[in-house]
Amino acid sequence: MANIITAKGLAKSFGDIRAIDQVDFELKSGSVLGLIGPNGAGKTTLLRALLGLSEYEGELDVLGNSPRAKRSQLMEEVCFIADTAVLPRWMTVSQLLDYVTGVHPRFSRGQAEDFLKTTEVKLSRKVKNLSKGMTVQLHLALVMAIDAKLLILDEPTLGLDILFRKRFFEQLLNDYFDGERTIIISTHQIEEVQNILTDVTFMDKGKLVLQKSMLAIEDDYVELHAVGDAVAKAQAIPHVGTRSILGGKAIIYEDISRDILEPLGELRTPSVSDLFVAKVGGE
Repeated sequence: MANIITAKGLAKSFGDIRAIDQVDFELKSGSVLGLIGPNGAGKTTLLRALLGLSEYEGELDVLGNSPRAKRSQLMEEVCFIADTAVLPRWMTVSQLLDYVTGVHPRFSRGQAEDFLKTTEVKLSRKVKNLSKGMTVQLHLALVMAIDAKLLILDEPTLGLDILFRKRFFEQLLNDYFDGERTIIISTHQIEEVQNILTDVTFMDKGKLVLQKSMLAIEDDYVELHAVGDAVAKAQAIPHVGTRSILGGKAIIYEDISRDILEPLGELRTPSVSDLFVAKVGGE
């Protein structure tokens, strides 16, 4: 598959702070990427550069366009949901659908209405009278009704309860993703998106700490649960990170033969969140 995003030497500074620090980045069409990092890692700055909302140094190509030079063309093929869904509060839902129909050539009002029928968002209600969860559902309905090649989500379910979050990602996967569209999800709710990701990127202090497919993570990393006397032997083997478990330690290794580890305890593939803590947080 062709790259939908290619970045070389991408950089962005705010005074002395290097928000993006010489990032090389590629993403293939049809991927679902989880962009993971602590607060202040540079995730939102990177997404803003991809959207053409921020100036940057280096080379950046998104869907064959320079985001800054060809932003109007790019926005016809890219959709974005931020952590705070900003919609005209004085409009009714129906008026908002009318507006988007008039301004976006790739928007299907029928698709948006079909999606909203599965929610409690009524066409006659004003946006200002919708709950936060309903506003996110409305925003998602607008986005999913646009024939876009790239969807960028920056903490889209922030502040929503677990039921809304679960439904949001289920609808995203079932009603939007078709194997050709590409999705980037920046979130702290790693466990809730892990099962839909094809790729993951860890970011910290402006740098990319890890870029791998989920399949490569299964091949390259292994987590050992060692208890009793096996703990000391396991910790003597070079490892990425360690955390305590009942009666022992969970230890994550990179590029270590499973044959060496099997006598020491139970082996499994580390979760994305545990691998993130190991790679970014250390011991």
